[in-house]
This record gives sequence, structure tokens and C-alpha cells, in this order.
Amino acid sequence: MRSSRRLARAAPMQALPDDRVRRYFRAEAPNRLWVADFTCVATWRGFAYTAFVIDTFADRIVGRRTSHSMRTGLVLVALEQALAARSTDESLTHHSDRGTQYVSIRHTERLRQVGIEPSVGSTGDSYDNALAESIIGLYKTEVIHWRGPWRTLSDFEYATLEWVDWFNNRRLLSSIGYVPPAEFEQAYYRKKRRSGPGGLTQTRRSPIKSGRFNGSVCEGTVTAGTIHDPRRHGAAPGHLSG
Repeated sequence: MRSSRRLARAAPMQALPDDRVRRYFRAEAPNRLWVADFTCVATWRGFAYTAFVIDTFADRIVGRRTSHSMRTGLVLVALEQALAARSTDESLTHHSDRGTQYVSIRHTERLRQVGIEPSVGSTGDSYDNALAESIIGLYKTEVIHWRGPWRTLSDFEYATLEWVDWFNNRRLLSSIGYVPPAEFEQAYYRKKRRSGPGGLTQTRRSPIKSGRFNGSVCEGTVTAGTIHDPRRHGAAPGHLSG
């Protein structure tokens, strides 16, 4: 599992948001808790970066961005994509590490404008953003390492788009009962319509908390970050099957 702490320089201690998550990556409904992180990808033309925003209710990727730059624009565009795709009418928290990109004036101000509560973990502790770290670990294993090396950013940008669509709509996650994230959310909204306002609580079958992933964040994932053969429950795009 890679650590984005090597990519994102920690911001000064003063005036930073509190850690409102405390390693408890569980939400009772969509759009209550988003986690965000980014990673580095080597290409023949130099380093590039991919940022993700993930809704923790069903581990659905709701925002993404690939870029040659790791400046604030990288994570801000991923956030904007998530905002365009999702409703933020309910109380929503955005959690990240203390990288300067996430606590920058531009990013913090944008969260404030749309009424999202910022939250940041401690410096240099991957467990404080473990859910995002784990999903990025899957991305690196199933896309970047499996299908690389990469000539250009555009090459792995398309592969990233393809993988996100597969992950959200077809990957079976044991933490939510061996269904894809999109299906788990759809089931929530169906039950909510039947139950009426305030009459529904749906949670994970295997809640993720305290930064420990108990080997079941996603089929093929273990706590130490080693990924087993993902073809056991459907190969990722570009993987060979048979």
C-alpha cells in the first residue's frame, strides 16, 4: 500500500480542521462521509497523478482526476466532479490527510461554499485515511501495475475511467454483502422510498472502523495490503480471464 504522505507535504499545524472521523469509516447513508486521496503514477514522460473522492457508505468512487500536476487543482477537480454527480443537501463531511492540497485556501473555501464539513487526519499516519488508501491500493494493483508501463497520461487516464466504472458497477465488495457499490446504493434508495422520511437505516454487513480492514474491504484484499487474484470474482478491465 502506498502512502500519499510522500506525495503531499503536510501543512502547518495551525488552523487545520479537526479529525471528525477518528478512523471510523462508516456512514448510514450516501453523501454523509467522503474520503479523498491521490497517488503518483510513473509514465515514460514523467510522473502523473490520480485523485479520488470516495463515498464511504458503499465505497463508491464519486470523483476522480488525472493530471501531470499535483497542485491543488488536481484534488479540486476531483471534488468538483463529485459535487456535480452527487446531492449534498444532507450533512456531509469530507475527510483527507493533511496534504497542502487538501487544506489549501482554494479547497477549503470550496468546501465551505457548498456546506461540506472538512476533516483531516494526523500527520504521517496512513490509518487516519485508511479507506481511501486501500481503494487506491487496489487501483495501483489492478490498473497501474497490472497494465503498465504507461507511455503517457492519456493512456492510463482512459484505463482509470474504465476501472472506476467497473469498480462502481460490477465489482463485488464483501463489506457490503458481495454486491457492487452502485447496487448497494440503489437498494438503499428503494427501501427509503418504501419506508418514507426518517424510516430507514442501512449499514454495512461488515463495518470498517478503527482503520483496520479485516481482510474484507473488497474480495481479494487483505489487511497488509496484499491483493489476491481479483479474477476470483470477476476480472478488472484489461485482465485476462480463463
